[in-house]
Amino acid sequence: MQNTTLRRDDIEDRALVDPLLYAMASREADMTEMVRDALATGRAQLAFHPVVTADADQRIAYYEGLVRLTDETGRVIPAAYFMPMVEESALGRDIDCVMLRLALQRLRITPDLRLSVNLSARSIGDGEWRRILDQALFNSDTFGDRLIFEISEASAMNLHENVIRFMKEMQPKGVGFALDGFGAGFTAFRYLKDFYFDLVKIDKSFIHNIDRDPDNQVLAEALITVAHQFEMFAVADGVETAAEAAFLRSLGVDCLQGYHFGVPTLEL
Repeated sequence: MQNTTLRRDDIEDRALVDPLLYAMASREADMTEMVRDALATGRAQLAFHPVVTADADQRIAYYEGLVRLTDETGRVIPAAYFMPMVEESALGRDIDCVMLRLALQRLRITPDLRLSVNLSARSIGDGEWRRILDQALFNSDTFGDRLIFEISEASAMNLHENVIRFMKEMQPKGVGFALDGFGAGFTAFRYLKDFYFDLVKIDKSFIHNIDRDPDNQVLAEALITVAHQFEMFAVADGVETAAEAAFLRSLGVDCLQGYHFGVPTLEL
């Protein structure tokens, strides 16, 4: 596949040869600059997406904190547009630092809140990110057991030794861990026992139309069984209909998340 990541000084030289490539590279450069500017000027917020229990009460088990950046006009920059570009870069570490600060601030002012935030395994070794976390845990004995880090399959496996070491360090402090996108990546099930995940979030692709899709029914049930075998809670992500929720309950899922239960909001 052709590499579409270009240096800025290459773009003009190739514009006449490949206008589409020029447009893609220009957009990537502009998006990165937009994200950098939003972080530098404090235009970052957390949106809160509820995760509810699968029982009849549908109590809120915790909220997932999602980053929201805005441009200079106040329009939201969709995370799906910029995260793939910056996730493994220094800018991705900056986003993780900002998210952690915002999450800890919210935990500080809302004593009964339990909150998860996404984390790239590369940020575990970032000095600034660790300073923010260690200072907060040192100054409070209540943050740890209300904080959950969500790590994707790919991130966990790419730096699995770092992740496992970090989990061991955080366990005595009560910090929870969630494996995000469970089943969609390349996690080898035999490695699950080496990690310390408290819960898994079953990938949305297995949840869509599960009440009518026999393949998704079998796969989701298998993933729930694996989670329970390793004493982890199973969260179904991307639930959009009552029928999907009802079927997932019949499979024994522990928690549910998706637009059927509410959209991410800036206020709790």
